[in-house]
Amino acid sequence: MNPDLYCQDKAARSGSSFYYSFLFLPPHRRRAITALYAFCREVDDVVDECRDPAIARTKLAWWRQEIDAVFRGAPQHPVGLALAPAVAEFGLAPELFHEIIDGMAMDLEFNRYPDFKSLHLYCYRVASVVGEMAAGIFGYRRRETLKYAHQLGLAFQLTNIIRDVGEDARRNRIYLPQDELQRFGVGEADILAGRYTENFQRLMAFQAERALDIYAQAYAALPQEDCKAQKTGLIMAAIYRALLEEIRRDAYRVLDRRISLTPLRKLWLAWKTAAWDACPAKPNGG
Repeated sequence: MNPDLYCQDKAARSGSSFYYSFLFLPPHRRRAITALYAFCREVDDVVDECRDPAIARTKLAWWRQEIDAVFRGAPQHPVGLALAPAVAEFGLAPELFHEIIDGMAMDLEFNRYPDFKSLHLYCYRVASVVGEMAAGIFGYRRRETLKYAHQLGLAFQLTNIIRDVGEDARRNRIYLPQDELQRFGVGEADILAGRYTENFQRLMAFQAERALDIYAQAYAALPQEDCKAQKTGLIMAAIYRALLEEIRRDAYRVLDRRISLTPLRKLWLAWKTAAWDACPAKPNGG
């Protein structure tokens, strides 16, 4: 299969909200961000689908070699082949790809996080780094835009963690900080057993408020002159904030279900956000 088509298929089959934002990019930027997203899906799938941690580590090591091959001009995998022109055109650094792999490897070593500081490192590697690379693909003039992208990536990952509490627990992973579970009186056993309690609801409301605050920090950091170029990230944010609001309206019942937006609503949010003439300080999740 053509490398670009392979990446496009990988992105489309994932059902990710990100895919809808890519539709509004010029072709060369769309190919680059789709290749980056496909890479993230490939290494994430290694961790999620390999039951044997030793095999997963071997596969991640292979991806490290493939990234090095991309920068030597000798990739083998369709994703590597698709990334090669993107890293050259947009100046993507090899160490950032390795940072993402480091983040995925953390899932093989840790399934609990004692506090938000330790969780933040994980989120930085698997999401904020991706946000900064994506900002480079979309284009920017001001360095402050990288701070916006960093914060936006963190907000996205926190939203994912909130949405996937039940799904992650079934893999024996709890990303909610342990000290915050204790503060709100939520036991690990409750989460692992899918027991929905008032304390759990309060814990999740706290998580959502933190995520919303980080979204606000991201919007505040985005210079007005880079707003148009970064519209794709703002489309992602509109969709993700709408998802977070949907979870909140459902009273954080994320232990036994996966709350999601319909494809039609995602497309509507994407179209509406793409039509903005300027960058509002706090885009409406809608």
